[in-house]
Amino acid sequence: MKNIIMPFIVSVVISLFMTPIIRKLAIRIGAIDIPKDNRRVHKKPIPLMGGLAIYISIVITALVFLETDKTLISMILGGTVILISGIIDDIKGLSPKGKILFQIAGAIILILGDIKIDAVTNPFGKAGTVLRLNGLSIPLTIFWVVGITNTLNLIDGLDGLAAGVTMISSLSFFAVAGEFNYINIMLISAILSGACIGFLPYNFNPAKIFMGDTGALFLGFMLAAVSIEGVMKSVATIAVVVPIIILGLPIFDTTFAIFRRLLNGKSIAEADKGHLHHRLLERGYSQKKTVLILYAISAIFGICAILISEANTKRAVTFSVIVFIVTILLAMKMGLLIGSKKEDKDED
Repeated sequence: MKNIIMPFIVSVVISLFMTPIIRKLAIRIGAIDIPKDNRRVHKKPIPLMGGLAIYISIVITALVFLETDKTLISMILGGTVILISGIIDDIKGLSPKGKILFQIAGAIILILGDIKIDAVTNPFGKAGTVLRLNGLSIPLTIFWVVGITNTLNLIDGLDGLAAGVTMISSLSFFAVAGEFNYINIMLISAILSGACIGFLPYNFNPAKIFMGDTGALFLGFMLAAVSIEGVMKSVATIAVVVPIIILGLPIFDTTFAIFRRLLNGKSIAEADKGHLHHRLLERGYSQKKTVLILYAISAIFGICAILISEANTKRAVTFSVIVFIVTILLAMKMGLLIGSKKEDKDED
């Protein structure tokens, strides 16, 4: 633990130091989020591109404290590609197709660094039974990386939400990686969470700077890489389910958004105000309380994932099914699969 505490502290300090510098840079180059529609919760222009401070913190700390092998190099190079797409989007805008192309390029860089989903464990077979994916490995890895990268971006709708969820998810991956003694993944997870903690004082409500797509896409990409290298490559019986549950908040929120839009006859790419944080705001919760509630939900998912990773085969499968069923029932109760009444009024 002593070898992990120092990288964590360094990551926090660098992020804390760099964020106000990046804020000044964002203002100077015009990377500003001006509220133009009723989906935005903030009412005044806020500087974007805060994710660059998180990126600098993670890269510097990782290069200092981790062995520079192909795994780390592919994470940094792939993350840099994603970061560039975010910077472009924060400054002058980037089409959805352009973002996807950058994300596929980042995923391919990970694959070249041997960070890929090449096998999955069979929870219904004998202990340690592995199913080789062969030709499905590359497309499945690309799908996972692109998907997770975008899910985190989609929940980045309130001050401090994406940074806090990333911090909690990283700590959950840290705990699970510790069970398998994956020291490098523990270090990367600690560095990720530290960078987010250093950024939060400037990003929590009322935010002085947003991470923008620069940060949300980069952090989503890093979480995708960590989940593959730190959990999916293990021989744990429930290895495929654990990262899905750790990232449960962004994954389920995005999944419900897709079904909601399809059920309402809308394009899945069409933005709406039906996300979980919108629902909580509609119920009268303040931004701060809403974000804290979502932190708690993310932490509960993380704890469930840790318990599942420690359980035997039958208990792990049973517990996983219960988590999924309860999540779906709560989502239906919150109205995440139907249109927002407030949104319908706004459209009228």
